[in-house]
Amino acid sequence: MKTLRKTIKVSDLFYGYKDQDWDGVVGYGGKLDIRPAYQREFIYDIPDEQAVIATVLKGHPLNIMYWVQIAKGEYELLDGQQRTLSICRFLDHQYYVFDKDQNKIYVDTMLSDDLERIRNYELDICVCEGTEGEILDWFKTINIKGKNLNEQEALNATHTGKWLADAKKYFSKPNCAAYGVGKDYVNGSVERQDYLATALKWISSGDAQGYMAQHRKDENAKELWEYFNDVIDWIKSVFTVYRKEMDGLNWGEFYNEHKHDKYKPVEIEKRVKDLMSDEEIQKKSGIYEYILTGDEKPLSLRVFGQDIKRAKYEQQDGICPKCGKHFEIEEMEADHIKPWHEGGKTIAENCQMLCKEDNRRKSGK
Repeated sequence: MKTLRKTIKVSDLFYGYKDQDWDGVVGYGGKLDIRPAYQREFIYDIPDEQAVIATVLKGHPLNIMYWVQIAKGEYELLDGQQRTLSICRFLDHQYYVFDKDQNKIYVDTMLSDDLERIRNYELDICVCEGTEGEILDWFKTINIKGKNLNEQEALNATHTGKWLADAKKYFSKPNCAAYGVGKDYVNGSVERQDYLATALKWISSGDAQGYMAQHRKDENAKELWEYFNDVIDWIKSVFTVYRKEMDGLNWGEFYNEHKHDKYKPVEIEKRVKDLMSDEEIQKKSGIYEYILTGDEKPLSLRVFGQDIKRAKYEQQDGICPKCGKHFEIEEMEADHIKPWHEGGKTIAENCQMLCKEDNRRKSGK
């Protein structure tokens, strides 16, 4: 890969700056694509942006920025998007900074000397030329600093194309369609690609990279978007009352395995309500998986305390009631005489100490 170093003034960078939201962001007289498809979304908050302007006003150097030459005189921003947009957004009247007296200063109320200092500030640019693979590998390498790439951002960097651009419209744009549909069921930030990562995890059963590689050259991401909607619609049809415990569960896995099962939503809601009030259940979010699978593990049922276990051990003289052998307390486990699913409670009267082998045989472990 070839590289060429150059310096440009901020005024040159800002010339022709246009932020057309999802239709693209350009600068440098329209010759610089500031947000290529592989780029992460803008993730700086206002204090981060203000810090960039403060650095410029003090004349301190910003880290080198990397551009890719895609044609003669035309470039894509490879690294430095957050700093570039911080500068351009300030000059575009999008936020304020503070003066030495902590007064708010916008670009149009800034002292002319300070404004000229910003406009004449020189940016250090490294222009790269190479194959797509070389450029994207370099993109991952140089993004080990600053706001580090997460796993999905790294995948985006190596699977750029029409499919990714379309997928990001659905899943990565602030207040995107996926957020509107799934915000009650998906954790994370759309800008940091959490919604896209979740949808890919669901549809691919965990192999997001494989799915992206298979669909990278597709014209659009309609399949992924329709699948995501199907999952959300299924959740709402099975569990008709929303509760905060539903947020962030692995709904895609549940949908993939149980979408053809028959459910009676009214009866399910009654079960959920009863289970939510059950003091034996320590992890209420596990109720949904339990209803779908019958597995008690996600519930994190209450366990017997050390005082109860010690008392029962002494009462039994260390004898396991199943096999009749003597064991040290460390070799035994507390067991519910009447299981939870039959109404048994985690109280002393319902406790017995079994040897580990008999306890696991009883519980099917």
